[in-house]
Amino acid sequence: MEHTAELSIKDAGGSVASSPPAAVAKEPAAVVKSTFWPRIKRIVTPLVVPFLLLLAWHAAVRISGTQLIPSPKDVGLMLYDFAFGGIYDDAFSETLWLHLWKSVTRVYGGFFAAALVAIPLGLLIGRIKLIRDLLDPTLQLLRPVPVTAWLPLSMIFFGIGPNAAIFLVFLGAFYPIVFNTIFGVKAVDGRLFEAALMLGCSGSSLFRQVVLPAAIPSILNGLRLGHGFAWILIVVGEMTGVPEGLGAVIMDGRMLSRTDLVIAGMVVIGITGYTTDRLLVLLNNRLLRWSPQHHV
Repeated sequence: MEHTAELSIKDAGGSVASSPPAAVAKEPAAVVKSTFWPRIKRIVTPLVVPFLLLLAWHAAVRISGTQLIPSPKDVGLMLYDFAFGGIYDDAFSETLWLHLWKSVTRVYGGFFAAALVAIPLGLLIGRIKLIRDLLDPTLQLLRPVPVTAWLPLSMIFFGIGPNAAIFLVFLGAFYPIVFNTIFGVKAVDGRLFEAALMLGCSGSSLFRQVVLPAAIPSILNGLRLGHGFAWILIVVGEMTGVPEGLGAVIMDGRMLSRTDLVIAGMVVIGITGYTTDRLLVLLNNRLLRWSPQHHV
């Protein structure tokens, strides 16, 4: 037993050969084991609630026996046919990518336009009192008006087509971005300005090096909120008579009593919105890597 516990043995020539301790030899396996389960948990945990919802949905359809609500299997078949065809071979078969592309271009056309207008405007309103006094009351007056109330006017302004949808998406994304930007600028600690002035920072450099970095967390929060509203409002925007788009598909499914098609369009919107939101999260974590408390 004493010989097995030794960490070194002599070879035939009398030299000492080192034998690695058992704990050291097993260390790589322990490291792999310690990192494997947290990764699995991180992947599996977000899937628990969707899986339970699918089970509840399936059970509710089976128990009720209703024909109005399709089962998860029926929606899955519709999604497959919507993407690749070969099941129903109707007007919606293998058209997913066309509708998705049309909706994506409208969503991000309106979203990026809103960001380009709202961020500079929010920075100016938050920093310059005169501009705040001029514009803030009007923005506060318009903000409670539902975007859906603009639907008839958008069709008058832009006609029946994609421009009306882009306008509605723009309105939905604009207010969260501009008001979060204003909040971020107004919330900058006054001591930061004092310290910057003592170091000789003033004018545009003060705005660039103090105001903008301090407001970035609020701006990114506004972008995420505006991005969510953009995907919500694309359905309303595409009810203006456009022939293609996920909102148009949902509208057609409602008119044709194709509930499986309606739910399939909802699923595609949800997955696409979630995926693109993750890209905004990566941007957030990238820009705020200096501030761990703002990581998502």
